[in-house]
Amino acid sequence: MRRADRLFRLVQLVRGRRLSTAAWLAGRLEVSERTVYRDVADLQAQGVPIDGAAGVGYRMRAGFDLPPLMFTHDEARALMAAVRIALPRLDTQLAGHAEAALDKMVGVMPPSVRAAAESLAVFAPAAAPDVATRERLAVLRQAIESRHKLQASYRDLQDHDSRRVLRPLACLFWDAAWTLAAWCELRNDFRSFRVDRFTSVKVLDERFRDEPGKTLADMLRQIEGEGRRRAPQDSPGTTDRGS
Repeated sequence: MRRADRLFRLVQLVRGRRLSTAAWLAGRLEVSERTVYRDVADLQAQGVPIDGAAGVGYRMRAGFDLPPLMFTHDEARALMAAVRIALPRLDTQLAGHAEAALDKMVGVMPPSVRAAAESLAVFAPAAAPDVATRERLAVLRQAIESRHKLQASYRDLQDHDSRRVLRPLACLFWDAAWTLAAWCELRNDFRSFRVDRFTSVKVLDERFRDEPGKTLADMLRQIEGEGRRRAPQDSPGTTDRGS
């Protein structure tokens, strides 16, 4: 990567996060931390408003902006591939927004870059969730964003029915099915639920806040620990942990 490209990328990375450590930036840019320190110092000397210091982290002061982004041919192809793969798998509302965003980006690309993106011979067969699942996925996603609890009826893979209150944390796609990661108030523990096996979902008025031991980060750490202990042939993919 040319140094000018690396500096531009560094500014984008710092601007996109609340706080970025030199170690994290070095990993994303595939350079040493010493190089990051030097690049940040050079940007600061040129008037880029980056606050912070070595050993603490960096952030961009509010109000800083960059010229419109220009995509390379490969970046444009990657965006096209990502949206094509995602569209049949997202809920209808989010898929519409993704398609509109792609249209906007393609519309401002130079002709040669736009042609490279539109001619990409990569497509995603419509092995999509059924309509009811996609509609439910939208409800779950919006509840995650608004931090509302859910009252859900669920039928597990053994056809056992249960009714429970959930704190929805994340929707995960495993190539075969969508699952909801949640804190289950019935079991007082994390659980994963296949979205297509909910028989009803109601968004409650009650909201929830992050509590130690009940957050998405806590659940991911738990899954990571279980993954280290799991035999190589096992897979957490679409496992029904709603019991």
